[in-house]
Amino acid sequence: MKTDPYIIDTLMRDLVAHSRSAAAFLVYLQLYRQTHGAGRESAAMSHAVLADLIGISKRSVQNAVAHLVGRRLIRRRKARRTSVPVYTVLTPWIRA
Repeated sequence: MKTDPYIIDTLMRDLVAHSRSAAAFLVYLQLYRQTHGAGRESAAMSHAVLADLIGISKRSVQNAVAHLVGRRLIRRRKARRTSVPVYTVLTPWIRA
């Protein structure tokens, strides 16, 4: 998978240093891999699966997802309240 330079050069520093949320960067990177890296628009993943893939706690994933949604870096949809979330990684720096 080729990663857009913006993710490492800008977003990493913004999320890790400025927002003090290394977990948010790791969650974004994993979701980017599962979507853009796999040629898909979105991916359905539970917090537990994300936590296991990344190696962080489920609570850290929950906080990171909330942060990323608030920053409009990802979109989260659920069919029902208890459904597994479907994530779309937003790439505001790329013009369609």
